[in-house]
Amino acid sequence: MTMPSTPAVAASRRPAIVWLIFIALTILWAGAYGLTRIAVGKDTGAGLPPEWVLPGRLTGGAIFLLLLMLATGKRLPPLSDRRRWGVIVAMGIAGSLVPFFLITVAQQSVDSSLAALYTAAAPVFVVLGATFFFADERMTRNTGLGILCGFAGVVALFGPEAVQHFGSASMTAQLLLLMATLSFSASTLIARAAPTMDAIPMAAGFVSVSAVLSWPLVFTVDKAAVSADWHHWLAVAGLGLGPSGIAQALYMALIARAGATFQSLTGYSVPVAGAAFGWLFFRETQSWNAALAFGLILGGVWLARRGGRGRQG
Repeated sequence: MTMPSTPAVAASRRPAIVWLIFIALTILWAGAYGLTRIAVGKDTGAGLPPEWVLPGRLTGGAIFLLLLMLATGKRLPPLSDRRRWGVIVAMGIAGSLVPFFLITVAQQSVDSSLAALYTAAAPVFVVLGATFFFADERMTRNTGLGILCGFAGVVALFGPEAVQHFGSASMTAQLLLLMATLSFSASTLIARAAPTMDAIPMAAGFVSVSAVLSWPLVFTVDKAAVSADWHHWLAVAGLGLGPSGIAQALYMALIARAGATFQSLTGYSVPVAGAAFGWLFFRETQSWNAALAFGLILGGVWLARRGGRGRQG
């Protein structure tokens, strides 16, 4: 697919269905942070442990995607295809298992809106990784400035209070969010280098792998010590059906219709929607450094993309 030459031209040529998918995807991904807050029961003294939330959401997403795959007549690659299965396993670990677990643990201590802001930094790490791993992604001056600007935004996102109280629960949680962002970025680079695969089987495969790998976590928790009720479980079900299931199908549909470059714009929309949901449903507000960080990160992404202008997404 040939991508439009400028954002203005690109936007003018997008059919309504593409924008509807984009909006739905943004809502589902941004809503995951609020649902995770409910599932773990932040600040309530009750809730599900991350060791149960993660397997629950991944298993729900895997069931949805496997049913969708069967309904569309698609199949997973044969087990003899080691290269494709290697990518599926790597995507399951880097794109689902590790980041979802880290985010769930972190959200026991930090607001959902702050957790969502970290997703904005993923494109910066992707650009940096692509520079080192792909010959056609060479560093330019703008790319370098963009990466530095993005890193400055990440530093600002931590905030003076977290740095001042080194080792605090807030700083530890934000380090986990940063690690989750790095993991998401790694999965993007893995997908960039992957052999051609049908989108729905790939998503069904790596979500299923991550679900199976997460099951042993269930047995690490003493169920007698868990205090949770129906709305915590309902949040887990919502995470499985929405962000881990439907969103993956929409993600693949958006890439197929508009390309990966356009899809990557969710890196801008998800943090904004996440902050809006955090304020609307939980009255979360962020300090001045969060706004500064978001501006620096978005500026860094813009510079980095400008530095790589002309490459295919």
